[in-house]
Amino acid sequence: MELHQLRYFDAVAELASFTRAAERLHVAQPGVSAQVRLLERELGQPLLDRSGRTVRLTAVGEAVLPHARAALAAVAAMRHAVDELTGLVRGRVAVGTVGSISAFDLPGLLAGFHREHPDVDITLWEAGSDRLLAALRSGAVDVAFVGLGGAGPPAGIATEVVADEALVVAVAAGDALASGAAVSLEVLRERPLICLPRGTGLRALLDDACAAAGVRPRIAFEAGDPHVLVALAVRGLGAAVLPASAAGVHAGELQTAVLGDPPLRGRLSLAWRADGAVSPAARAFLRHARAHRRAPEASPGPPPTS
Repeated sequence: MELHQLRYFDAVAELASFTRAAERLHVAQPGVSAQVRLLERELGQPLLDRSGRTVRLTAVGEAVLPHARAALAAVAAMRHAVDELTGLVRGRVAVGTVGSISAFDLPGLLAGFHREHPDVDITLWEAGSDRLLAALRSGAVDVAFVGLGGAGPPAGIATEVVADEALVVAVAAGDALASGAAVSLEVLRERPLICLPRGTGLRALLDDACAAAGVRPRIAFEAGDPHVLVALAVRGLGAAVLPASAAGVHAGELQTAVLGDPPLRGRLSLAWRADGAVSPAARAFLRHARAHRRAPEASPGPPPTS
């Protein structure tokens, strides 16, 4: 039994897909399938049911999964202990991020960390905030940049805000909708809206605000890339709801107004597990990210310092 077999099995079980597991692990999909089958052969029982559209755990798989995760956590803790004793910052940091964050220079942050810690391998995985938080809890990523909307972090996750900006409504130049200083949610009731998909922090913020105001939004277009939202708005296909920084680079083609009074605000947060299971390399990344943050508030506490 090999550790990478347990890691592959864990990823497939979480994502319910061999293809998505291979993408996360940066290996070929046939390799993931072959190694999981070797694990099943050694245990003498199938761990995964492959007969449906999605992969599901068998009864044996459900029984085995907690032990597989415990073994992976034990190995990570052992490496952590060795690194603590040697004082070396090396190893690997798996970073997750929501797509197209325009208010924070993530490439610059990663490049700066690599210059300071060239022995640390960095991987980057893009997904929605919901999936990133699940990956944090399972240990598939060490840190993640997520949007939390107004709900705050879930149990077991610590966060620190790195960017905080108002949401705006962006429409094609000449549209009277954005002629004032602010646009209310009620005004948007009959407008086709262009917004991020469900599972993102900003979409959760919009949905929660609409629900509180008794407004049922007309979602005409969804896209995970704010630049696509802008392009659709420029062509007059609806009113785009997006962070102010994403609309600012197209100021000549758009008219914008803040959304809500007081304005709704989107917050990008750096998140990590709050139980202390953070490697020295990941703690070094957290310290580096803190130096580049753009907002001072944190919840529920500071990142690990040792």
